[in-house]
Amino acid sequence: MKKQAKQMFDQSTIPNDLCPIATEFFDLPVGDWRAKRPVVLRGKCVKCGTCWAFCPTQCIVERDKWFEANLKLCKGCGICAQECPQNAIVMIEEEEES
Repeated sequence: MKKQAKQMFDQSTIPNDLCPIATEFFDLPVGDWRAKRPVVLRGKCVKCGTCWAFCPTQCIVERDKWFEANLKLCKGCGICAQECPQNAIVMIEEEEES
């Protein structure tokens, strides 16, 4: 069986009446649209790493004796709080800035 050579994408084959494709990126940190944020109850955290392992955005960062969320990356899904075996993470409502 003969291998076919990989062809590069030919933009001229795209019809002109389709929606435009985004070509410029802009900075929209995930944390800007979060409704709830995680708060680690430091006295309960045993630093097991479960929150870190389950976080879909990998926003959990390690501190000396606990883990906490980088709120610039956290989307507020609450998976860390659900999965924490020590119930050391609670989700609280975000407050609007004045």
